[in-house]
Amino acid sequence: MSQIYNIYCDESCHLEHDGQGATALGAVWCPADKSKEITARIREIKVRHGIGRHEEIKWKRVSPSKTQLYLDLIDYFFDDDHMCFRGLVVREKSRLEHAAHSQTHDEWYYKMYFRLLVFLLSPGDQYRVYLDIKDTNGGAKVRKLHNILCSSQYDFKHQIIERIQLVRSHEVEVFQIADLLIGALSYANRSLATSRAKVAIVQRIRDRSGYSLLRTTLIREKKLNLFCWEPSPVPGSAT
Repeated sequence: MSQIYNIYCDESCHLEHDGQGATALGAVWCPADKSKEITARIREIKVRHGIGRHEEIKWKRVSPSKTQLYLDLIDYFFDDDHMCFRGLVVREKSRLEHAAHSQTHDEWYYKMYFRLLVFLLSPGDQYRVYLDIKDTNGGAKVRKLHNILCSSQYDFKHQIIERIQLVRSHEVEVFQIADLLIGALSYANRSLATSRAKVAIVQRIRDRSGYSLLRTTLIREKKLNLFCWEPSPVPGSAT
């Protein structure tokens, strides 16, 4: 029997001139019929740590006083058999040469989303993809991404990839797990150690996954699948 999956996508340090050395995109995916159960469990963990069940959890809000909350959420991700994560890291973002490839930064950004998502797709299943709303122009870009992904699967009637939809991530708990994992992935690949709480979360992910977060995993890795991508030098350039 075919399975319907929800895929929740987000990113960190994705802006072209944000001064950050690496971009990270990621997706948490799970069977659609398990999303309510996962949401309930995340809310239970929040309440157990004394915060509102609807309060948003974000990597930017990680603090020493709530370190155990975030560690418990990471442990829940690894303990739940239904949630998986794929992350894509772009190193040395400053080396991107968009003009040489006749693309804008936004076009490149959606190419990276294609790389992130295409390996999650199986022609025997169905997918509903959710992206966080970033700007008012996202709708047209998402439609283009949907069409390109569908074409790659010969899914011209959109029967495999049912939809790619923009949503407000703070209203969807599974997005908050994605935000934590992506934030940790970006933090590790920027070689940061500015927060003991964040360092502890990165280390917990390393311990639970067995991966450094700095290298591409085997393509068949399911629970925590990583792909590290670096810009290729343009022929004739100085790099």
